[in-house]
Amino acid sequence: MVKLGYVSDERYVALPDVLLEFLNEQGDSWETRSRASGAVHLDLPDGRYRVILQKAGFGAKISHITLPLTEPHHFRLLSDSLLGYAWPKWVRSGDESEFRVHSVEQYRLELWRYGWQPERVRLLGWHDEHGPRATMQVTPDGDYTQTGCEWNKVGYVSPTHKQFVTAPERSGLYYFRAETPSGKRFSFPWIVAPREPVAQVAVLASNLTWNAYNAFGGRSNYIHADRLPRTPTVNSRFELPRYIDAEHGTWGYSAYAPLSFERPEPFCQIDFDEQITDPIEGRQACHLAPAEWRLLGWMEREQFACDYYAETQLHDGTLDLSRYRLLIIAVHPEYWTRTMYDRVKRWVFEEGGRLMYLGGNGLNCEVELHGNSAMTVHNGQIDSLWSSGMGGRDSRFAMRHESEASLLGVVFTPSGAMTGAPYQTLRPDHWVFADTGLTQGELFGQASLHRRCPGGASGHETDKRSPSSPANTIVLARGLNPDDGGAEMVLFETPSGGQVFSVGSINYVASLPVDPVISTITANVLRRFLE
Repeated sequence: MVKLGYVSDERYVALPDVLLEFLNEQGDSWETRSRASGAVHLDLPDGRYRVILQKAGFGAKISHITLPLTEPHHFRLLSDSLLGYAWPKWVRSGDESEFRVHSVEQYRLELWRYGWQPERVRLLGWHDEHGPRATMQVTPDGDYTQTGCEWNKVGYVSPTHKQFVTAPERSGLYYFRAETPSGKRFSFPWIVAPREPVAQVAVLASNLTWNAYNAFGGRSNYIHADRLPRTPTVNSRFELPRYIDAEHGTWGYSAYAPLSFERPEPFCQIDFDEQITDPIEGRQACHLAPAEWRLLGWMEREQFACDYYAETQLHDGTLDLSRYRLLIIAVHPEYWTRTMYDRVKRWVFEEGGRLMYLGGNGLNCEVELHGNSAMTVHNGQIDSLWSSGMGGRDSRFAMRHESEASLLGVVFTPSGAMTGAPYQTLRPDHWVFADTGLTQGELFGQASLHRRCPGGASGHETDKRSPSSPANTIVLARGLNPDDGGAEMVLFETPSGGQVFSVGSINYVASLPVDPVISTITANVLRRFLE
């Protein structure tokens, strides 16, 4: 029996007992089932075959192969779930995106805007087709984490089947909400930038980080970062190097395959009933889009107008920094392009721009964009995220360009990671602490919505000064995380009149809606920077 390939699902997990029928061009038919490893074995004459795959709980599929094969074919099936994404995922007001939803039953779709309160924009209707399970999507075979899911490609030839939505006039974070009669729900984000600047403040969505952590299709920058392995996963704890090899680091490869943006982002889902002051539950939601919503909602509550952009729109020039007074990056903007970094640094140091960094582990690794379709992450071959594991450099970004501490004043170190704690005041007389009533050594930032690393506003991953920090960087407060791992809240000015305020903590924004002192500090900086 010849091994023809493997069958796996959207997580690249092996699927056993899949029924496969092979039909050649003469109409002859052969049948087999996948084994426990997902392997498909069958003796077939050379030639071209139409392959029909069936398994309960998964969408049936038709693939094509030609024998002999140069390597085993990777058949991919998609589970009977509810998923979706907008494409493009980021637009300007007045532009169109196509909603691409996978469902095995009819679904209702609505568009919502996420400010202090989720606000229903409009109903986008009920969606179904005459044919059975016709709203079910199919994924390509092979590694589509590199090339994209290509939803709405198969069977959407009629102009009446196109599913485009025009972006609202008001900039912001929008979500599509899909719901089925059986009770399944899924929401997916849409970044709408203004057609022309409206506010003095620009806020960046960390959509490069969203993509780096997105494992849909079986790969992210944390699982199989370099490429998919030759065989699908049967049991992660038995097979993945990160679990079985004590010497294995997430990044130790000479090259990394691209990661496509054109995939659903389950980690960015927000539950329909979730309110902005609710705890942020789940391992990933605490540092991705659901956490970033807390900043946008807080700004609306405090009446700070802002324009919202994707990081990719900073890279391609859609975001013109010369037309803004203040740029805010937040939560976990870990992955940036060199173009983005150099533009922001020039704006701050030479043009008097003001930057608020309300996050942790930011600008830590360079990515290369391939248009709007995919990105390659340049992790390099490193032993660890400690300076000693990166040849004495501060970060992966510093290995290729310069330390992000040169712009942010702080840089991530692993000490204090995966903990949460309040900050301690070091300079209570500074204007940053106006109207807080804080005294020397007093704690603040105890309240937090962050549930992965509870304990306070300093946490999850934290940044500190380094020798690359500007010489005039002052430390206003420091987190009390263990192992001297507390985030350093810092401020510095540039000769052009630019200013940078950094909090050095992923947890920080999760405290904004619920901690009065964190709210007051952030509002103080916003007002001062807008003067």
